[in-house]
Amino acid sequence: MNTIKQLEWRYATKKFDANKTLSKAKLEILTQAFNLTATSFGLQTIKLVVIEDKEIREPLVKASYNQKQVLDASHLLVICIQDNVVDADVNSYYDNIKETRKTPDDILKPFREDLIKMMATKSVQERQQWSTNQAYISLGNLMTVCAIEGIDACPMEGFVPAKFDEILKLEEKGLKSVLLLPVGYRAEDDMFSEFKKVRKPIEEAVITL
Repeated sequence: MNTIKQLEWRYATKKFDANKTLSKAKLEILTQAFNLTATSFGLQTIKLVVIEDKEIREPLVKASYNQKQVLDASHLLVICIQDNVVDADVNSYYDNIKETRKTPDDILKPFREDLIKMMATKSVQERQQWSTNQAYISLGNLMTVCAIEGIDACPMEGFVPAKFDEILKLEEKGLKSVLLLPVGYRAEDDMFSEFKKVRKPIEEAVITL
């Protein structure tokens, strides 16, 4: 498969075919890709909420400024951050390293302690912003994987996170919604799918030293 060709094929889908649904295999590729996304220190303070049920999605349309992609797409992916990063998160991460790689405690201890100290220097708001940065990395990764897999997607910042959090009861899970990615298949009459991409010449976008 030609990666560049697929990235040229990709666009922010304005109208999804509401009758087409992603297969379980395709959906699993997306969830696995999310879990494999690079995050700072590998700490993974982000989570993905996958919503297929249209009854759950229907009240989210209004909280998305009436963008119908939220409802018409096969699935709605909601990228969330933890509302805080605490010592237990760091300890759980290093315990996982110990279990997975059989790394001795004496090797992990200084890294564990340094990360706990670093997080302690940040306010809750700074920790949330730090996690939000990771969320954007995951969004970019998911969009690329969608393109390669022939899945249409529409990245969205235009929604009311507090309303999403309320409707989806995310606060109960210690989460905050930050980004949306409806995924599925474009409608045949979405005229935007035929538009040529508008980009700067590569010589303007890339500086080679």
